[in-house]
Amino acid sequence: MTDTRNQPISARNLDQYGHAELPWSRPRDVLTSDSASVDLTFFVSTVRPDGRPHSAGVGAVWVDDTLYFVSGPRTRRARNLAVNPACTVSVRLRGIDLVLEGDATRVTGSATLDHVAAFYRDSGWPTSVEGGAFTAPFTAPSAGPPPWHLYRLTVHTAFGVATAEPHGATRWDFAH
Repeated sequence: MTDTRNQPISARNLDQYGHAELPWSRPRDVLTSDSASVDLTFFVSTVRPDGRPHSAGVGAVWVDDTLYFVSGPRTRRARNLAVNPACTVSVRLRGIDLVLEGDATRVTGSATLDHVAAFYRDSGWPTSVEGGAFTAPFTAPSAGPPPWHLYRLTVHTAFGVATAEPHGATRWDFAH
């Protein structure tokens, strides 16, 4: 699978206090319900060409069981991804902290760009598609000037640590 629509191929309980393994549906359902309506802060971590880490907050959305995020083409994040697509995305969700590990690929297909742009607009960011990228009257200062490229995260592994009942910690692995 290339995204998280299906269940993980395996899960491993990481909890050391006897709590049950968490189902993948728990973070997936919160991402689905809260992505458009709750102010979630996502952080993308990439690797610089010299091996040093880089992390920055991004505008990310969960659409059709896939995580998308934007980046200006001249940002450190975009330059790192151009060399090495491996990255992590972290977010504190309602009741669970989540880290997604995978590869980010730039989206250039107009149908997907239009679909995700509509989702961003419904979420309050008035974006439009021009020349295979996003543009809008405003964005976060760290995003750089428009245009902004859209990236799709292909999740390989996810880690969840519950911050509310039922507690637990789980690793989910996905086929790629």
